[in-house]
Amino acid sequence: MKIGVISDTHDRMEYIKFFVEEFRKHGVEVVLHAGDIVSPFAARAFSPFKFTAVYGNNCGEKLFLRDVIREFGDIRPGPIDLEIGGKRFFLMHEPYALEAAASSGLYDYVIYGHTHRLERKRVENTWILNPGEACGYLTGNPTAFILEVETGEVSLLKPSF
Repeated sequence: MKIGVISDTHDRMEYIKFFVEEFRKHGVEVVLHAGDIVSPFAARAFSPFKFTAVYGNNCGEKLFLRDVIREFGDIRPGPIDLEIGGKRFFLMHEPYALEAAASSGLYDYVIYGHTHRLERKRVENTWILNPGEACGYLTGNPTAFILEVETGEVSLLKPSF
């Protein structure tokens, strides 16, 4: 099973469309969004997938965002504890208690956003993943990950245009 891992889309539709298309091409079934979708119209792009997201600090219209996403997935305040493909995930926006969650031994993956900086590191038996910023606003480098659950392989996606 393949999972798309994305964060900080900030309504940047050209990059959201790029990543959604790449997720489709690579056979992604589930998308985890680590916050800051921002507006309900941007959320609709993720409807082809089983979708779980946390609110970010820039999500303004939370009720309407929740209602739109409810049609195809789930969004709520983080952190969210979930199991996918036999692996345990801890999904949040701001990296509060990041090291504590990773070193707890409860999770295979701790995923966060907010910083707009790519991170992939191992703490004991847990991978910490930050897919960077899909919007590219701060770094000029829009990125996301594809995680292959069975092998643990994490691939970086970024547009070349």
